[in-house]
Formats: sequence, C-alpha cells, structure tokens
Amino acid sequence: MTEPTPTARNIPLRHGDFPTLTEALDYAATGDTGFNYFDGKGRLVTSLSYADLRTQSIDMAKRLVGFAPKDSRIGLAAVSTPDFAILFFACQYAGLVPAPLPLPVTLGGRSSYERQLERMADTGDFFALFAPASMEPIMSSALNDTATPVLTFDDVNALPAGDDLRPFGADDLCYIQYSSGSTSSPKGILGTQSSVSANCHGITKYGLQVNETDRATSWLPLYHDMGLIGCMIAPMMAQLSVDFMDPTDFTRRPMTWLQLISDNKGTLSYSPTFGYELCVRRWRGDRELDLSSWRAAGIGGDMVRPEPLTEFSELFGPMGFEESAFTPSYGMAETTLAATFAPRGQGLLKHTIDMRRYEMTSTAVTATDLTPAEDTRTFVACGVRLPDHEVEIRDADNKVLGEDHVGRICLKGPSLSPGYFRNSQATEAAFSKDGWLDTGDLGYWHDGQLIVTGRYKDLILYHGRNIWPQDIEWAAQAAAPHRCGRACAFSVGGAGDQKTIMLLLECRTRDPRLLTEIETAVSAAIRLEVGVPVQLMLVPKSTMIITSSGKLSRARVKQKYLDGGIIDLQAATQLRAVQA
Repeated sequence: MTEPTPTARNIPLRHGDFPTLTEALDYAATGDTGFNYFDGKGRLVTSLSYADLRTQSIDMAKRLVGFAPKDSRIGLAAVSTPDFAILFFACQYAGLVPAPLPLPVTLGGRSSYERQLERMADTGDFFALFAPASMEPIMSSALNDTATPVLTFDDVNALPAGDDLRPFGADDLCYIQYSSGSTSSPKGILGTQSSVSANCHGITKYGLQVNETDRATSWLPLYHDMGLIGCMIAPMMAQLSVDFMDPTDFTRRPMTWLQLISDNKGTLSYSPTFGYELCVRRWRGDRELDLSSWRAAGIGGDMVRPEPLTEFSELFGPMGFEESAFTPSYGMAETTLAATFAPRGQGLLKHTIDMRRYEMTSTAVTATDLTPAEDTRTFVACGVRLPDHEVEIRDADNKVLGEDHVGRICLKGPSLSPGYFRNSQATEAAFSKDGWLDTGDLGYWHDGQLIVTGRYKDLILYHGRNIWPQDIEWAAQAAAPHRCGRACAFSVGGAGDQKTIMLLLECRTRDPRLLTEIETAVSAAIRLEVGVPVQLMLVPKSTMIITSSGKLSRARVKQKYLDGGIIDLQAATQLRAVQA
C-alpha cells in the first residue's frame, strides 16, 4: 500500500465493546483503517491495514503455538514498526503474554540498559525475547547469564507453521507492562483482557468521545502505557487509523509530529507536557501547518504544567490550534491507562491556590488579590472520572476527604490491574483487599474535577511545610532557561528540619564565569519563589536519570548523588584551575 490507510472505516463505529483484543481486531479487519509508519521527515514507510495486520498476526501465531506453551511470557522489543504490532497481536492469537520492553536509547548507557533488561527477564520469567536483528547483540549480552533465548524477528518468522490457534479468552491475561520507575526490582503490571477492554471502552466512548471522522497521530513509545494502550490498542479497538513516528525521530524532528497532524488531518494526539514544550523550542517558522483538525490534544504521563502549554497555544494558534483542544487526563499503568478526562472542549481549567496555606494545612485555598504572587501556584484540572470507576481522596488514616482537601488519590473500577506479576508484596502494598489502588499520587477535588499535585514519596517536609520538588525545579529552570537543562530536587541527611534540600541543575557550559552567573540567578530565584534554603549543585548535561516514559526519576538521581556519581561542575572547574 503506497498511501496511508483512510480515516473512514466503512464499517459501523464500535467503542471497544469487545471481550478480547482478538475479537476487536477481527472486527476492525473488516474495515479499511489501520496503522501507518512514517520516518523522521514525515515520509510514509509502511501502511498496515487492520485486515493485513490480522492476516499476518494469525500466520505468526500459528508459528508461536508450536514454539511456546500457553501463557508463556514473551519479551518483545517495542520498536515503532509493523513487526511489533504483528508480534503483539500474534501473541494474543497464540495465547502468549507479550511484555513490551524499552529500547537501549532510553536508559542512558549500555550497561544500565543490560542490567534493567536482565532484571525484567528474570522478574517476568520470559520464555524468549524477540527483537530486531540490530538489537540482538545487546539483548543477548544482557541475558548471557540466563537461559532465555533471544530470537530476531526474522528467526521468529522462520519458525515452522502449524494449523492451530489458541486465542485468549475474556478472563485471561493480555500483557505485562513494566512500571517506568522501576529500579532494582522492576514491577510487571498485569493487563487482563477485561481490564484493557473496559479502559479502551471508557477512553474511546467517554474520555475522547471518538467519532466517525477521528484519526490518531503518535510519537509515544510503545513500551509505555500511554503509547501502547492509548495510541495502539485503544485506536484499534475503535477502528481508528493511526499515524506513527518513532520516539527518537520525534526528539530530533518534533515538527514532523505536527506536520503529520496537518497533512493527514489528525484529530487525536497525546503527549506529556515536555513534548509540547519541545515543539515551541524547535519552531523555526520554516513550514506551513494547519492544525485546525486537532480537536483533542491530550496531556498525560506527567504533571500538567500550564505555562509551556499556554506558550504552545499562543505560538500555534495562528495555525489553527485551539487552546480548548487541550485535554488533560490522569491515570497510570495500574489502571490500564486512564482514570479521568477533562470534558471535551474545556481546555486548561486552571486553579490558582495559596501555597502557604496549602503547605501548612494541606488545603487548596483559592488565591485572592491579597495573596502575594510568590505564594501562589497554578494547577490544571485533570477532569472527571470515567463511568463505572471510582476515585477518592484519602488522608493518612484512610478517611475520605472532601472538596479542596489534599490527600492520596485512590482508584477502583473494572480497568484496574489485578496486581504485579509474581510479586505479592508489591501487590499487597498498592492494592487493597476490597479492590482499591493507592496510586501514591496526591491531589484534591475542585468543582467536581480531579487536580493532581505530585507524588507523595517526593514530598519534602521542611519546618512544617510540604515542599514540592517541582516548585524548586521549575523556579531554577525559569531563572536560566537557555543555559540549563533538567533539574532535580530532593532532601538528604538528618531528620525533620535537620535535612538538607539539594538541587541539581544541568548546565550546557563549563565556563566559570557563566556558571557563577547561573548560580547567582538560580539561587536568588529559589529564595524568592520557594523561600527555603537549597544547596545548589551545577552538573553536566545528561546527568539526570529518566524513566522509560520520559519522567525524571528523583529517587535514582538521589541514589546516584549519595553514591558519589554526580560531577560538581564548579568544584571540577576550581580543581582544574588549581592544577594548572
């Protein structure tokens, strides 16, 4: 096929009301839509209709039935190519549990990637691992001490074909997805056919209100729930055509994402906040775009920051982008993907609160004209819960809190995972016996919508105040935006008020004069905006540790600091000067 699959299904729209993924693909295959894969310059590489996807997946499944026993786990390199989609759905028809795996480029170094992969293979008890030929050496090296075989995609295709299929039933598993923040012991989140079906139905019918003219566009990695569920499985369950580009291509050429939306009249596309921010930074005014078709610009995967999104809407507004298209949402892999969605057309519903009262009382009091500007903070509403799901805000004693009271976000409903694969301790810690998930996130209800404020474990308690590390990090980045990259704040040593608050800030210079200027500007900004003493360390770029979904892993950066693995640029510069 030399053209992308069309937007029109030519079959009646069904909103994911299928008991299994195979039944959903069987139906989607009777229409004309499918997956399309583009390169970094926006050129179509491959077009794969759902009819072709089904045919090739069934052919591959007949090879896998004879290769592995029912319910075996298969590690699957989550490349943004047709191979991944075909093998993922082949596993569904063959009764095998795919475990999408991150790619080497995402984890900052070969040795780190190999350790992570070995832990995942051990945790998941993989029967085999499938990967493209280019990745076979690094994956074989990682699994050198295990009995897990690594097969290239060509090897799998060469397996002898049988005649039997053994597709999963409605009560069976669907996949294992590794939590993006996993460190020493990765947690394999179980997705079931029923939980995936329930969430896809909720997303497509109620969250995004998918219609006959919708088309999806995605650069998100397929080993993360927002890419895997939100941009591959859910669109298939609603018979949507999807235009994919590789995540690495996106980081190099983010404008291609917008170009695909413009060229193919995309209507649905998601990104963490940083994706929109990257587009603003890289815009050169060198092309014409028409973004008027983009009706749901989803935001998920991390805290919703209003400032970069406002910049995006102001920059691309003249090209047809509507601020009301922004669709904040909240969820996590343990709930398959989504739990809440902002109502259609709402855009960024902001709530500015008095942070002093918040930090002292855990109450979100709306700021007034009398509230000093430096004591305010603006959050964005993440919408209302999906039907048939429950969301509660609870305090430390599990008491359900009311409007504007900050507490732990707890979820319940048919989209919930049954737990972590062969990890009863982690399952019992997160999932209660009566079916509730403690997300580890903090938030509150305001005017009937959920507002998320951060991770409970990242909170810094200082002199009776609840300090959010994001406030420190954002203040630092705003003070020196052009010479600095990521920032990471955390506390070390002592107990109570004896702890030290550290801030690591990546710098793209080693010039002693510029480093001093950055230190002065950032320190002053933090004193003014956050009002707590912070020990600032300027560090080289690429120091931070990022999860597979693009989030900053504060816990791992802190451990790297405690292990002496962080370079202090100013100290190193002074040492070189002395030695010279």
